[in-house]
This record gives sequence, C-alpha cells and structure tokens, in this order.
Amino acid sequence: MATIFPQRMTAEIDGDFVVFIIGMRVNKPWKVHKWLPVALAMPRMLKELAGRPEAGLLAVTQGVFFLVQYWRSFEHLEAYARSRDAAHWPAWTHFNQRIRVSSGDVGIWHETYLVRAGEYEAIYGAMPRVGLAQAGRHVPIAEARESARGRVETGRGARDLVPS
Repeated sequence: MATIFPQRMTAEIDGDFVVFIIGMRVNKPWKVHKWLPVALAMPRMLKELAGRPEAGLLAVTQGVFFLVQYWRSFEHLEAYARSRDAAHWPAWTHFNQRIRVSSGDVGIWHETYLVRAGEYEAIYGAMPRVGLAQAGRHVPIAEARESARGRVETGRGARDLVPS
C-alpha cells in the first residue's frame, strides 16, 4: 500500500514539462470486442515506457478509463507516439483500421498541456505521492506556499503577477 503523507505537501519540478491526459469512453458496452483491445493497449505501452526512461515519461496517475501522464517535453511525447518501433504505433493503426471512431462503439480523447517552468501549483493533503509529485519532488508546504497564489508566486519567482 502506498505511504500516506498526513501533512500538506506540494510538488516541485525543474524546467518545462508536459501534461498529457488520455482516456476512452465505452459507448456500447456489449461490443466488448471493440473496446477491450483499446483498454488493453495502454498497459502494454506503460510497461514499455517503464523500461525506457530515456523516452521521457516522468510519471502516470491512472483512473478507470483515463490516465494523466507527465512527460519531460512535447518532443519526447511525440517521438514515442510516432515511433514505428514502439507499442503505440501498432495500437493506433489497429484502432484506426478496425475500430474507427465513426462507429461510435468506443470513444477516445486526449489533451496535451505544455507547462513552462514554475507556472503550476499543486497541493496534496493526506495523500500518497501522486501526479506531479511523482514526476518531480514531493515536498512539505512551507509558510510562503500556504495558498495557491503563494505556491504559484514562489514557483514563478513572483514574476508576471504584479501589474507594471
């Protein structure tokens, strides 16, 4: 079982990073042959990425039908997605050839956010190390970081928050 940190914690990460959210929606549950291959593709990709830290995946937080991934850069994410030698490409090709979004049986979605250094904030209370805290450092909240604004200002070095 994961260690629960009873105090309020925050996350720090050096440099820019990417947040990639990906999910699927089962629209026709009785068509298991359509959605099960999609559901089974992601664990294979995550296992592959766990063995290849140079690929740039920093951490993953997983829900039932979605994942939040933290990547070192968009270039790392794109290189993995387009690599003909990685698990993603054949899964994506299979989905497009056999399942097709237009059938409506299973839906997929993703969102990509490019985050500049220091332009984020995070808080974890009575939680194990998850999310950005897995991708970077998991640290106790200091007095200057008690509020969301304090965490953002500390991360940004208070730049761009004071009107000129």
